[in-house]
Amino acid sequence: MINLRRAFLTGNEAIAEGALVAGCNFYVGYPITPSSEIMHYMARELPKRGGVFFQAEDEIATINIAIGASWGGARVMTATSGPGFSLMQEGIGYAIMTETPLVIVNVMRVGPATGQATKSAQGDLMQARWGRHGDQVAPVLAPESPQECIELVIKAFAISEELRVPVIVLIDEFIAHMREVVEIPSEVRIPIRRRPKDPSETPFGSPDPRVAPPMPPLGEGYYVLVTGSTHNELGYRDTRSFETHFKLAKRLWNKVWLNIDKLFEYEAWGIEDSEIGFVTFGSTSRSVRRACKLLRSKGIKAGYVRLKTLWPLKLDPIVELSEKSRAVIVPELSLGQLVLDVERGIGDSAKIISYGKVGGGEPIYPSELVKLASKVLGK
Repeated sequence: MINLRRAFLTGNEAIAEGALVAGCNFYVGYPITPSSEIMHYMARELPKRGGVFFQAEDEIATINIAIGASWGGARVMTATSGPGFSLMQEGIGYAIMTETPLVIVNVMRVGPATGQATKSAQGDLMQARWGRHGDQVAPVLAPESPQECIELVIKAFAISEELRVPVIVLIDEFIAHMREVVEIPSEVRIPIRRRPKDPSETPFGSPDPRVAPPMPPLGEGYYVLVTGSTHNELGYRDTRSFETHFKLAKRLWNKVWLNIDKLFEYEAWGIEDSEIGFVTFGSTSRSVRRACKLLRSKGIKAGYVRLKTLWPLKLDPIVELSEKSRAVIVPELSLGQLVLDVERGIGDSAKIISYGKVGGGEPIYPSELVKLASKVLGK
């Protein structure tokens, strides 16, 4: 039986604790608001537990050091925010191409550019999915509370190690700095990174597209080439062949999408009889939950779908919600990004209302959603 330790943590502290429980033994980062407390926590705690903390000179160095540490056999995490996340994109693309396991936490703030560095936002959803050039995919997870920060960071490490892929965890400033009681497990099971058993197991090829190839750690006698250029199963560059690149790109894509049933996680409430629905993620979900209960108390049947996994995304629960509802509201701390998935999923089966709000540290209040839902239904 796993023992649970109770603590009173912020979301950022919970991210760090989740990483430590998951066996993270190398953290590299550069301070940036509002993610800096993750780095501070890891700087204090990781060396006590036999791990390595490294402060880099900037976020470009950070992501590349993280990749090198992972190939050296470490279990790695880094954390950043908007501008730093932008600087990491090329490195994240390289990590996808070289099948390097690591966890990247992005604590979202108001942008673009410097924007409002201390204020909360959810405008990095599309960047998390599509910030790199070329055909690529990285799983994206989105906690709504400090407790889920622990749980989904642990899941992020499990996905990363099993599939040899960088995993992105998106939280916003509200979650990063809210403080709640959490339960921290004493131990968790994380898949052990596979190593080649014999020469027939190639480091960049797998007969089953759902299974990552074994990863030979550098410095232990394995002969392995690691390149961001198009390469064959052995790692040798091949930048001219259509067959080589198509096979590689398709396998990297399928490795994530064919595992969608394991990766995709969501919460649904009240959708079996909803007349007004909400699709949400992150801190906004907390206001949606309260709004639905207030609407139900007024006789308005409200329900919601909360996405814990933002990529890869299954549209099924959103479609199910739309089939019951006269309208679907998509509240976001942005001018509207998640709403594009809702539009793609449900088409004309229900009225879709985007409710975007960003700037000044203003949350979306439950009262706003109650008022909007009542107006939409004419009640």
